[in-house]
Amino acid sequence: MERTTIKQLNNLTIVHHCARNKKLNNKIIDTVKTIAILGSTGSIGTQALEVVRDNPDIFRVSVLSALKNAELLIRQAREFKPETVVICDESQYLHVKESLAGFGIQVLAGEAALTEVAAYPSSDVVLTALMGSVGLKPTIAAIEAGKNIALANKETLVVAGELITELAAKQQIKILPVDSEHSAIFQCLVGEEHNEIEKIYLTASGGPFLGKDKTFLSGVKKEQALKHPNWVMGAKITIDSATLMNKGLEVIEAKWLFNLAVDQIDVIVHPQSIIHSIVQFTDGSMKAQMGVPDMKLPIQYAFTYPDRLKNNFKRFNFLDYPNFSFQQADLETFKNLDLAYTALKRGGNMPCILNAANEVMVDAFLKDKVGFLEMSEVIERCMQEIKFIEKPQLSDYLETDKHSRILAAELVTKSIF
Repeated sequence: MERTTIKQLNNLTIVHHCARNKKLNNKIIDTVKTIAILGSTGSIGTQALEVVRDNPDIFRVSVLSALKNAELLIRQAREFKPETVVICDESQYLHVKESLAGFGIQVLAGEAALTEVAAYPSSDVVLTALMGSVGLKPTIAAIEAGKNIALANKETLVVAGELITELAAKQQIKILPVDSEHSAIFQCLVGEEHNEIEKIYLTASGGPFLGKDKTFLSGVKKEQALKHPNWVMGAKITIDSATLMNKGLEVIEAKWLFNLAVDQIDVIVHPQSIIHSIVQFTDGSMKAQMGVPDMKLPIQYAFTYPDRLKNNFKRFNFLDYPNFSFQQADLETFKNLDLAYTALKRGGNMPCILNAANEVMVDAFLKDKVGFLEMSEVIERCMQEIKFIEKPQLSDYLETDKHSRILAAELVTKSIF
């Protein structure tokens, strides 16, 4: 595979709009940017709204959506007054509609509505902050409608990275990563348009069980796994971080975002979570992006790129972190990361199988149906047993996702690992 240059990364820049009476990098800006936030009640969505709240003269919200948290969605809608809200849980539609009567806000229900609102012409940027593979169809709809994507839903690229990146190139839209690690890589590549990437390093905190062995992990409970040492996140991604599956999904995401070969993507454990990722160029030079752990920073950068917006976020103090440490990720103990590399190397629909089975297993773990180590056992079984498709189409991805979930659920029910 040819080494990647920044010129090849044609999906990674968002056309920026500037806002009235505000300065970005000392440039007066005169157009408000309109944001559709899919998944506004989750961790990324609520932090995105904090960025909007702090900059009302720069950003306006066009769409808000929630899976089932109707009460928070109602409060958000009353404050930010979007054109449309979507509650995916159809049983709560009437409650949301009645609660927003008189606000002039359209209320829609069901997952199909997410695909509809993702293509709304009024949105400049669609922030996909949905959990899991449910983000695939809305992301495709937004791309087909010519919308730039602020991508927080890594599963979309994990499941169908080739399809998504080809469609983005065809539609000439821009994808800007919101994950802190991928945002870091992107920032390190700014100004390096003619230089080749030798390798990237995605940093991992190691999660709450860094250094623990399998004997310890066999008895881990969800309450322990939900205590991430550095980041405040939703339950699903926090469990993924504990198993290192989150880092595995990020490896797959990085392959598609930056057009890299598998051997160009390394994971390094950095418990302090200050260096968010590193790019190494072919001359051996390395660039790293640093900052205190705060997801609002990559969210804001995705909204304002290529400009930077002054804010009051906490600043990094070197004296607070006199020692940075690094270590190799333990792929034997934390098998999910190894499974992710295996899926990426195999290609085709294998990452889709990995992701679907993992979503089922995280849900089962959170419901106390399986143990911590059993999650990777079921995922591996699904990767072995679900039909492999080398060149999948969208319909193949959807069928693979469905069958992988069914098999994983059956294995949990029968306790066959």
